[in-house]
Order: sequence, then C-alpha cells, then structure tokens
Amino acid sequence: MTSPEPAPETLEPDGPTWPTQPTYSNLGEVRAHLLPSKACRPRTPGSPSPDLEPLPPPLPKKTLTRTQSLPTHGAPSPSSARAQQPRQLLLGSHSVDETQAEAGPACPPSELTFSMPDATLGLLARDLRSPEALLAALAARQLEGLRVIRALLGARLMGGHPGPCCPGDGFRLLDSSPRVESGDALYYRVVRVHEDTWHILTAKVPKPGAEVPHPWGLELQASLPPHFNLQGLCGLVPEDTLPGAPWRGPAVLAAEVPERTVAQWLAEVRAQRSEEFAWALALLLLQLSSALECLEAQGVALAELRPENLLLVAPRGCVASDPPRLLLADFGRVRRRPLGAPGTHAPQLGRLLRSLLGPAASLASPLASPLAAGLERLAAQLPRVRPSAAQTRRALQALLWGPGPELRGRGAPLGPWLRARRALLVLHLAEQAAGGEAPGLEDWLCCEYLAEATEALLSQALVLLWD
Repeated sequence: MTSPEPAPETLEPDGPTWPTQPTYSNLGEVRAHLLPSKACRPRTPGSPSPDLEPLPPPLPKKTLTRTQSLPTHGAPSPSSARAQQPRQLLLGSHSVDETQAEAGPACPPSELTFSMPDATLGLLARDLRSPEALLAALAARQLEGLRVIRALLGARLMGGHPGPCCPGDGFRLLDSSPRVESGDALYYRVVRVHEDTWHILTAKVPKPGAEVPHPWGLELQASLPPHFNLQGLCGLVPEDTLPGAPWRGPAVLAAEVPERTVAQWLAEVRAQRSEEFAWALALLLLQLSSALECLEAQGVALAELRPENLLLVAPRGCVASDPPRLLLADFGRVRRRPLGAPGTHAPQLGRLLRSLLGPAASLASPLASPLAAGLERLAAQLPRVRPSAAQTRRALQALLWGPGPELRGRGAPLGPWLRARRALLVLHLAEQAAGGEAPGLEDWLCCEYLAEATEALLSQALVLLWD
C-alpha cells in the first residue's frame, strides 16, 4: 500500500520574465460555496413510478442555533470552534486506493444515507463474508469523507475573496493610524464600495525608509491563486482617492485585515503555559510551511523570514480563542530558487524556529513536553537535512497529531495507524455535530493531514524527525 513520494519538480531552463513595474491581474474570486451538488437518490427495486403516484409535499425547513465550545490542545484530536457547521459529515464516493491520497477525487462524491442500496455502497455479499474487504471498503469511504470535509471547511475558513478593483469603486479610510505595523509596511483599514456591495480591505503602505519592494515580488504576489496562508492582493488605491490619508502615493490593497505580527504575538504569549505555547507555535509553523511550499512550487524563494513580517489574521467563522491564521506577506525580497535546491527555505526555517523557541526559557515551566522536544529536534534537522517545505510541513503534522517516535522503526504498522486515526477523526467530527458544534481551523488542518497522508509520507516524516 506504500507509494513513494513524487520527485520534486525541476525548473525549466528559461524562467518567466518579470515586468519592470508591478501589474495587478484579475485574481478572480474564490468560490465560497464549494459544496458538492446533491446527487439524486437512487431508486430501489420495486419502488413506485413517479407517474403512478404523486410526490408528498416537502417538509418545512428548520433553522438550528449552534452552540460553541472552547478548543482543547492537549489531546491528539483537533479542537472545535464556533462557526457554521458543514452541511454533511458522512460523505463519500467510490472507493479510492489509499496510495492515491494526495490526489483529489475524480468526481463530486455522493451523499451517504442509510437507505442507499448495499450494492451502491459496495457492500456485496462476498464482501460481507470477508472482514478484510469490508474494512477496506469502509476505509475508502472514510478517506473520501475526510476529503469532502476538508474542502467544505477550507471554503468556510477562507471565505469569499473580495476580487480585484473595478473602475468606479469608491474608497473610504476607516483609521487615521495604522491597524498593524510590520517590519516593512503599515496597514490601514479601508472600505471599498462597488454599487451595493462593500468590503473591508487593508491598504499596505511601505514604511518610510524601508527598502522598496522588488517589482518581481509584487507581480508574483498578484498573480498567485488565492491561498490560505498567502496575502492576497486586490489592486491599487489610486493617489488622491482617499482625502486625508496619512501617506502619499498609491497604496496596495490586500484582501485580509491583519491583527498583529508574529513578533507581537510572541511578546503576548510569554505568560502562556509551556504546552500551549509549543502547540500554538507548531500550528503557526505548519501554516508557514504550507505558504513556502506554494512558493517553492512556483520556483521562487524568500531571501529572509522575519517574525515582524509574518501577519496573523482571525480565521473566518472562528472565535478569538481559536488558533490564528498566518499570512506570508513579505514578497519584497523574493528571488528565483536555484535548480536542484528544494530545501532552500530549510535553513531559514531552522533559524526562525530557534528564535521562536528562545522565549521558552522565560516561561514558568521548561518546555519538557514531547511536542516541544520534537520542535527542538526539527530545528536541528532543518539546516542539516535541508528538507523541502512540503517535507517540513509533514514533519510538523506528525509532531502535532502523530505517529510518535515509537513507530519510526522499519516495518512499523503505519497503515493500520492511519486508518484508525481517520476513523477516530470522523467520530470526533460526528460528536461535534451532534453537540451543535462546528469544526475550526485546527480541525481543518488535521483533516488536511489525514486526507493526504500515505504510509510512505508518514515514514519519511518520521525519518526526518527521529533518524
């Protein structure tokens, strides 16, 4: 059931040419409702024809008021958050080989219902006589269900992209002082009005005396598709559009309004318990690795990773106690990634992780948890092994949700562990739904992990961490 990790893509000899001035292309809008269309309910043998018997009138819809719960970080299961509940949890489609876990389903999955015929579910008589075949069919359904839940949660947490600026848009400044001050930019809240719709955006203004961003980086940032951990651009605020603006010249419009930087967050969490600090730090680094993975796929790398240029945003539909969403916003010093160097960001990530772990010495208790020990180990491995951002992301996933170092030996039963964790996650989400709770950011990240993991990828993550 193992499948080797696909080889990293090599860059073409002739890279893309960059314009001398930044141009902002139409980024489009993220489809906020990535809900699979409801499949028609199959008719069972012997059911009456619609021509012979009229359909009953539809039942009135009910509106449910959902309650909320606080997240818990100590258990392997992800935390819950207050937000809109996904429409379905028990979803699936045709069986998919677990070795293809990194590829999405070929067609939208159909909804699972208890009245669905056994043949449609793949529960044939010969399968019921074979426990192995029955478990394989259920495992495939769980995998497809996690993929659907991952897509639904991602659409809710990211929300709809406000889209590019259009002629005739109106702008109004909300704050006379910057909302957030990063290492290179000041962020002001701005309202953009187009006909009967309006969006709260942020104007990204270079700080006085800061290095001028390279046009290559701005063009790359504007051309990237929307990503959960990359700052999205909507265009420019023309000069003299905002009377009384405390800056001169045009300003770049970003889709997300930041709340603080990682450097500011680091100063705020010094009073946290060591276990909570390590858990929150691992979740932030996981999101950062996802953003860097997207850049490495584009054949580019950042020259420097600094906490003061990493932004934190509240995820849509979540409470303040939920883990923050990290945004990579520093594209001013982006450069082409050298050929054959997939681990370009690894030394920078190692230095950043060590600098973030430094405040642990000032905490009330030392970082003695297994997660903290794993982060220390990863910080040492990054500059030595130089893994890609994708490999680093999978190592952080293993530190957060398992498997632990006790399964790193050869011949370890990683396949059964993976199937058991998927089943437990589905049960966890079902318990949340039954209690009126909705999954949050941590649940989505865990769904993403278990939906794409394979035995081979788990083994590679354990080797990176513990060998």
